Amino acid sequence: MASTAERAPGAGVVRVRVPERGLRRDLRAVKVVLHRELIRFWRDKLRMVSGLVQPVLWLLVMGTGLSNLMARSGGPAGTVDLKTFIFPGVCAMSVMFTAMFSAGSIVWDREFGFLREMLVAPVSRAAIVVGKCIGGAVVATAQGTVIVLLAGLAGVPYDPGLMLELLGLMFVGAFALTGFGVMMAARISSMQSFFGLMQMAMMPMLFLSGALYPLSGLPGWLTVLTRFNPLTYAVDPLRHAVFSRLDLSPELMRTFDPGVTWGGWVVPIWLEILLVLGMGVGLMGVAILEFRRAD
Repeated sequence: MASTAERAPGAGVVRVRVPERGLRRDLRAVKVVLHRELIRFWRDKLRMVSGLVQPVLWLLVMGTGLSNLMARSGGPAGTVDLKTFIFPGVCAMSVMFTAMFSAGSIVWDREFGFLREMLVAPVSRAAIVVGKCIGGAVVATAQGTVIVLLAGLAGVPYDPGLMLELLGLMFVGAFALTGFGVMMAARISSMQSFFGLMQMAMMPMLFLSGALYPLSGLPGWLTVLTRFNPLTYAVDPLRHAVFSRLDLSPELMRTFDPGVTWGGWVVPIWLEILLVLGMGVGLMGVAILEFRRAD
C-alpha cells in the first residue's frame, strides 16, 4: 500500500512510482484492515467490558425476573426458563451493538483524517469496505463468544455442536449488521449523528425481532413489522438451534419456537440464513458504491 520514490539522474526531481492495483494487493488490504480492527478491539478493554454489560443484564436480571413472574402466574412458561428463551436474543443483541460500534469507527477515522489516507492508497476501495465488514463481524463474534459461554446460566446445554452453530450464526448476523453500519457511516461526518441514527435504528430492530418475546399471537400490524425486520431472520435461527437441543413437548415448542411465517408458510431456517447473508452482501455492495463516490 506504499509507493516508491526514485531520484532521476542528473536532475533534482524525485520520480514517484505508484504500484499497480491488483487482486493480490487488494487481498492484502483486506487483511490489513481486518488486523487493525482486531488490534483496536483487543486494546480497548473498556469497550470489551461495556459491550457485555447490557446483554448480561438482560439475560441475568430481566430473564430471572420474568421467569419468576411467569412461574407464579402458572402460564405455559412454567416448565421453560425465560432466560432460556431470551438467550438467543441476547446473543443477537451482543453482536448487534459490537458490530455497530465497529462500523462507527469509520466516522472516527474520517474526523481524524485517517480515512482519507486509506482512500488514497493504491488499493481498491472495495477492499477497504470488505475488510471493515469482515473485521467488524469477527470482532462482534469474538465479543459474543463470552455470552455463549454463559449458556449454562440460561439452562442451555453445553453441546459443542450447538456452540459452534451459535457462533456461525452470530457471525452471519454480525456481518449483515456491520454492512448496514458501514453503509450508514459512509456519508455521516460526526460521531454524534452516527450514534443518534444507530440508536434510532437499533432499538426498533431489537424489539421487533422476537428477541424478547415470541412472534406468534401478535396483532396483525405488529406481525407485518416483524416480517420486514432483518434482525428477525437472524434471531430465529439462533432460537431454533437452542430449542432443537431441548426436550420439550410439541405444545411448548409451538409456543416458544414457532418460527417465522409468510402467510401461514413457515420459512425454512436455511432460507433465513441466506436472507441474512444476502442482506449483508447487498448492504456491503451499497457501502462500496458510497465509498467510491466519497472524496
